[in-house]
Amino acid sequence: MADDALARLQSGAAEIAPEGGLAEKLALGRPLRVKLGLDPTAPTVTLGWAVVLRKLRQFQDAGHQAVLIVGDFTARVGDPSGRSSTRPTLSKEQVDAFAEHVLSQFWKVIDRDRVELRRNSEWLEPLGVEDVLRLTASTTVARMLERDDFASRYAAGKPISLMEFLYPLLQGYDSVAVAADVELGGTDQLFNLLVGRELQKDMRQDPQIALTMPLLEGLDGVQKMSQSLGNYVGIDEPPEEMFGKLMSIPDGCIARYELLGTDLGPEDNARVVTALADGLLHPNEEKRRMARAIVDLYHGPGSGDAAERRFDLVHKHHEIPGDVQDVRVPASVFRKQQDGTWSVHVPALIEAMGLAPSRSEARRLQTQGGVRMNGQQQSSEDLPIGGEPPGAISGSVWQVGRRRFARLAGIGD
Repeated sequence: MADDALARLQSGAAEIAPEGGLAEKLALGRPLRVKLGLDPTAPTVTLGWAVVLRKLRQFQDAGHQAVLIVGDFTARVGDPSGRSSTRPTLSKEQVDAFAEHVLSQFWKVIDRDRVELRRNSEWLEPLGVEDVLRLTASTTVARMLERDDFASRYAAGKPISLMEFLYPLLQGYDSVAVAADVELGGTDQLFNLLVGRELQKDMRQDPQIALTMPLLEGLDGVQKMSQSLGNYVGIDEPPEEMFGKLMSIPDGCIARYELLGTDLGPEDNARVVTALADGLLHPNEEKRRMARAIVDLYHGPGSGDAAERRFDLVHKHHEIPGDVQDVRVPASVFRKQQDGTWSVHVPALIEAMGLAPSRSEARRLQTQGGVRMNGQQQSSEDLPIGGEPPGAISGSVWQVGRRRFARLAGIGD
């Protein structure tokens, strides 16, 4: 029984340090305090981020205590992990706004009722200069330069601020503050997790186990999934948007997305890897199964099938979906010409319909041929509509890209 529990918790991990340490912790026979730090610096929880969240949920389901730390203080310092340059610092207001939004997405993965939620400003803000200097005495510059990102930047002559050197120490001090038994993170966080072990030793605590999870590649199949790179799938995206994005990944990523992003399990994954390699599974069909499973996970059973049907309606049959949202737009998107006729300014219309975040983005999409009305590409910024607005385009269905639709229902606020 204990061996089964250990196998489940170790499943999928990239590294566990020290080796055998998790088994020793479980042998204590009590719920472990499993720490995960969150620096709220981005608005969306991606499938890549969800990999480590799903591991935390496994620990919860095994009866252990999840300790989720909102890094409201460290986010203002900036974690350089995996970066080639200094990350801009954020204001307290920015951090608080990101934290509120991100946590609402976390509860799609982990059980909110079984989380000890803390903010590291509780213990980091009261630290005085003497306390900080005492922390810095626990490591050396040479040790810090063992980090790949620091080492590469130093070798390239790129600046590394002393504040960035402090970040691993502050994250490590979080582990001391909550007496963590286990800390989770991506593979790019291993150095920071090990610093936490060292600080706990210095402060006579039983050091935590560092458990890292693999980093999920983005939609390009090359670089890690990242909001800044735009190669991500957000767990709160609409089902059809999520399904469509997942269908765009390279065939070589199918099995990895299934392993890290679904509940299909390692045995099923091994079967898929072999069958894809032997040509016994068609990549498109397996990609569809993967996409359905991920959509179901975040939007409920059956939502994957519905998203697939909508996907086929648009991409396979080239039809307009039947559930297009009706939208009213302000009169300001229309223009009266000198001859008394009217036109609609298409970028303003697209923005007002919620199909693009801005007019400049709408123009860019038009330039790329990504804007259609009733299935016909619209490249002109000003489209004649005949009589009084909305004129001839009343009831028209506008499409941006492959998956975004809206119907012009008339003029309103």
